[in-house]
Amino acid sequence: MEYNETNYPPHFKRYCKTLTLQDDATLIEQYKQAHAPSAVWPEINQGLREVGVLKMEIYLLGRQLFMIMDTVADFDHEQAMTTLAAKPRQAEWEAYVAQFQKTTATSTANEKWQLLERIYTLE
Repeated sequence: MEYNETNYPPHFKRYCKTLTLQDDATLIEQYKQAHAPSAVWPEINQGLREVGVLKMEIYLLGRQLFMIMDTVADFDHEQAMTTLAAKPRQAEWEAYVAQFQKTTATSTANEKWQLLERIYTLE
């Protein structure tokens, strides 16, 4: 099932992460193109759904990426990232996008994307 703001489960977890891209305007543009809806490999989106990711958005400011990842309520981040890393084509995808990122080709998504600490919530 595809989730959006109108049909989210009553309880879910949200994770925010950050990653830095290479300091190269051409590579940044190619990274953006690689994440166009028609460009992301279907196995990548499917793997995310299978481990419990309901919705994911990535934002860009300069070289800095900011990800918002909403997950099922019982989501275990470490376990899910380990499971995701073993999914079909995931390692290949990580090696492919590593050329754009300030990281190594052998880094997993969990090693690249750093979890942010929430310090404020407007209630």
